[in-house]
Amino acid sequence: MAWLILLLAGILEIGWAIGLKYTDGFTRLTPTVLTVGSMILSIALLGLAVRTLPLGTAYAVWTGIGTVGTVILGIFLFAEPATFVRLLGCITLIVAGIAGLKLSA
Repeated sequence: MAWLILLLAGILEIGWAIGLKYTDGFTRLTPTVLTVGSMILSIALLGLAVRTLPLGTAYAVWTGIGTVGTVILGIFLFAEPATFVRLLGCITLIVAGIAGLKLSA
């Protein structure tokens, strides 16, 4: 169950990272409220997950999910570059690290 909670926390991290772009420097009310709410819920769920999971592993997995998801959505939503090195090199290394940490936990 802790891994499921951590996955949800990571998805919410993607939400608040992408939400930051839509807040326009925290000047738009609705995106700001949604982004801050997502931040709070994401960290709260991370806190629940670390009750059971090792802190270092949970934090690395949480940030990894957020990083990979934010990069992918940044490519689709904001036309960020989708280079070979960025997609296959860097994202693959992050996913491999996440998988390795999960397997060793």
